[in-house]
Amino acid sequence: MADILWKMRAMLSSDHSSVVPINLFVALLCACIVIGHLLEEQRWMNESITALAVGLCTGVVILLTTGGKSSHLLVFSEDLFFIYLLPPIIFNAGFQVKKKQFFRNFMTIMLFGAVGTLISTATISIGATHFFKKMNISSLRVGDYLAIGAIFSATDSVCTLQVLNQDETPLLYSLVFGEGVVNDATSVVLFHAIQSIDLSHINSSTAAEFLGNFLYLFISSTILGVVTGLLSAYIIKKLYFGRHSTDREVALMILMAYLSYMLAELFYLSAILTVFFCGIVMSHYTWHNVTESSRITTKHAFATWSFVAEIFIFLYVGMDALDIEKWKVVSDSPGTSIMVSSILLGLVLVGRAAFVFPLSFLSNLTKKFQYEKIGIKQQVTIWWAGLMRGAVSMALAYNQFTRSGHTHLHGNAIMITSTITVVLFSTVVRQMNHLCGEQEEK
Repeated sequence: MADILWKMRAMLSSDHSSVVPINLFVALLCACIVIGHLLEEQRWMNESITALAVGLCTGVVILLTTGGKSSHLLVFSEDLFFIYLLPPIIFNAGFQVKKKQFFRNFMTIMLFGAVGTLISTATISIGATHFFKKMNISSLRVGDYLAIGAIFSATDSVCTLQVLNQDETPLLYSLVFGEGVVNDATSVVLFHAIQSIDLSHINSSTAAEFLGNFLYLFISSTILGVVTGLLSAYIIKKLYFGRHSTDREVALMILMAYLSYMLAELFYLSAILTVFFCGIVMSHYTWHNVTESSRITTKHAFATWSFVAEIFIFLYVGMDALDIEKWKVVSDSPGTSIMVSSILLGLVLVGRAAFVFPLSFLSNLTKKFQYEKIGIKQQVTIWWAGLMRGAVSMALAYNQFTRSGHTHLHGNAIMITSTITVVLFSTVVRQMNHLCGEQEEK
């Protein structure tokens, strides 16, 4: 009997110990929203930068209270990010998209998002190989250099959209928005395609195999998203749930949206691309087949879910930036870590310029009217708006350079810490520059 009571106490103690950090994290999410709202009203910060700042401050406090052993409440999990946090963000992006502008500029968006990402990945991979081999960074292989290109080609579409106004610059917003989402999807597709091919024996068929994998993932993922969206519209229209309960309509829309993402994961496709196009199709067909109350509910439910997921990601990134385990490994060579971060930032700038300006020129050749063409100032804005790197880059870097949640290898630790540095620096500098611009306009 005593043994049973002891085991029950141990279980309760274990459960309670896991509840405490969750409580603190939820409280921090609430604080980010409140503080971010107050600061955004004064044009100082938005919720994203606030979450980063709160995460950094929380990390410092935890470091001090634990004697430098830890800096975060929750351990980073790829499943948490890719299965629970990313789907609502990408689905809402597709669901809220202004379809008229998006499809009017569809070819340019796909040119930037797909072809541009390939050019950026190649540029960054070649540059990383050239510089890092000279720096003698150990443990990096051919696959790692290619993965670095895909990792740092993924823009932060969440933060990017916060620097543009949809009403003031509809063309720019449409291009940057569409390119950002397609870019994220393409980067993930590229990343998985790189991991799926055997790079130990590179020959003439490797490039063809790589291109074949990429096209298969891209096309199959898009078709799956469209089919799932159309299926949800058909079911809701034929069964007409609204006459009995709007709850069933809302529940089915949410579950079908999530099902599209999980089916893509099940079949090893690009879940980001699938759920994005599922969102577009559902907003165009399914949404118009539900009752008025369900339309209002789903619109706000998807936006709220996406908003909370975004804040969660930025808060965690802020805390994880101070993870002592990673920084201990690179503490003996701080100069190398700073140099790697600087090189990666430079390659991101060059990689983006390598496709924005040439592809804008090609796009303009197909336009008949002057107002449809992308001017040089708009090209610079597109180049600058897409320089931020965010949670997708972080998650892919963890996937490539961590082993069982640890970063003991020196090269891996440098890449993780450099990714964190690039994400923080590019996001903060870009957002502060935008806010300063708004202050000057006022």
